[in-house]
Amino acid sequence: MSATTDALETVPGAPDSTPRFGRQGTRRLIGAAWPVAALVAVAGTMRFVGLDAVGFNSDEAVYAGTAASLGGDTSLEPYFPVFRAHPVLFQTLVAGVEQMLGTGTDWVPRAVAAVVGIAAVLVTFSLGRRLYGPSAGLIAGLILAVMPYHVVVSRQVLLDGMMTLFVTVALYCIVSYVESARATWMCAAGSAMGLAFLSKETAVVLLGGLFAFFALTPWVTLRLRHIVAGFVPFAALVAIHPLSQALAGKATAGSSYLIYQLSRPENHPMTFYASVVPWAVGIFVLTAAVVGLVWLRREGTWRERLLMCWAAFPIVFFTIWPVRGYQYLLPIAPVVAVLAGRAVSGLVTVRAFRRRRRTAQAAVIAVTAILVASLAVPTAQQISPSTTGSFLAGTGGVPGGREAGHWVAENVPANARMLSIGPSMANILQYYGQRKVYGLSVSPNPEVRNPAYAPVSNPDRALRRGELQYLVWDSYSAGRSPTFSAKLRGLVDRYNGVPVYSGTVGAGTKDRPVIIIYAVWPDP
Repeated sequence: MSATTDALETVPGAPDSTPRFGRQGTRRLIGAAWPVAALVAVAGTMRFVGLDAVGFNSDEAVYAGTAASLGGDTSLEPYFPVFRAHPVLFQTLVAGVEQMLGTGTDWVPRAVAAVVGIAAVLVTFSLGRRLYGPSAGLIAGLILAVMPYHVVVSRQVLLDGMMTLFVTVALYCIVSYVESARATWMCAAGSAMGLAFLSKETAVVLLGGLFAFFALTPWVTLRLRHIVAGFVPFAALVAIHPLSQALAGKATAGSSYLIYQLSRPENHPMTFYASVVPWAVGIFVLTAAVVGLVWLRREGTWRERLLMCWAAFPIVFFTIWPVRGYQYLLPIAPVVAVLAGRAVSGLVTVRAFRRRRRTAQAAVIAVTAILVASLAVPTAQQISPSTTGSFLAGTGGVPGGREAGHWVAENVPANARMLSIGPSMANILQYYGQRKVYGLSVSPNPEVRNPAYAPVSNPDRALRRGELQYLVWDSYSAGRSPTFSAKLRGLVDRYNGVPVYSGTVGAGTKDRPVIIIYAVWPDP
């Protein structure tokens, strides 16, 4: 039997002619397994080391709280109801794992997110290998395994990691469809996109890139029955979200949140992604991807067009969209990694290396090592516990928040109510402290307010009447909302605020308060 046709050898004369592994088959099995093992080891190390060193940020608290409510935790359900805003596929997965492993720590929800991130690395490896060969796939997987953007987000209890996993699976299925013109792959792509939507509804933006690709590539066959094969499972999965809300009597939750998102004011300038994302994906990696597109343009096919459309559409959409979040462009990370892997593996085609196989391989290994090192160092710095009072939503946990919440749970009466600068710290304290916390910055105008938050229309009156007993100042919210920080400080002075808790970060003389809780009393 030819060594290139099968990894299994049939032993002649065997009574049952059962296929058995021979030497060649064993080598091929090991050769196929070691890249996967290496990627899992690297990606797992970057995602699991110090995973719960810092407590949840606001979004993590919301999603972890929702997962706990799904799992039947009645103590968190008043603060984090099941149907709050987004679909709950990821939260359901977290709830299921917590039911098996137990709850009570931040590690379990984050571990689920980390495993999802590792799976995305393996899918990216498979995508790169299918598009450009084993070397490109392995390099792409290594890049994503240590990329700051993907590592930081996939270490958090956020929806974007799972959404990125499924949209990358969908991209792999589209590649397979274009290569084979089989309706099965289109059906699989539709199913993956449906699961991506159930992870986070912004996944639908990627469909725009897919539409652009087929519109710009007319020679790729796209039959009507194949479109139907992809649309039916996608629509069926998408329908689960509104149907589940309707059956639970929460049909207005999704529409209210959509209206809020459409009416929200701009939270970052249009240059936000241009100033943040290139550094998050790696300047050298981004440069390699762009240089590869130019350098290998004569070898270009529909593959590059697909990848560029897939990445360009969300970049344009979220740049124009007034609400800009750090993690919103995470789905482009696998595309950048694959394009960079293509460029680096293409070094073997350089004229000077064509007759020097070992030299070419050494060049590829050296460049890959440089790229991986350029990513691993900033990633290690970013996943280390922060000792500053600054914070960008989506970039990690909030130092001091968990400790403050635990203090609240142990020292604040169960029926007490608190007021913080904004809803971000309120979410954190409600998750860990299980006390009602309002946000001063929450607008009383329902047209511009997140429907998940309840406003305090007249804080002075609430304090005079004794309806609020504690005020919470934190440096993170103060940095983003100095006006409301000043208002809260004014309330502290006006109502005889006495600091009963001060949380700090740093070491020694560099300690600085990041969260201060004041007990307040109205004037007699």
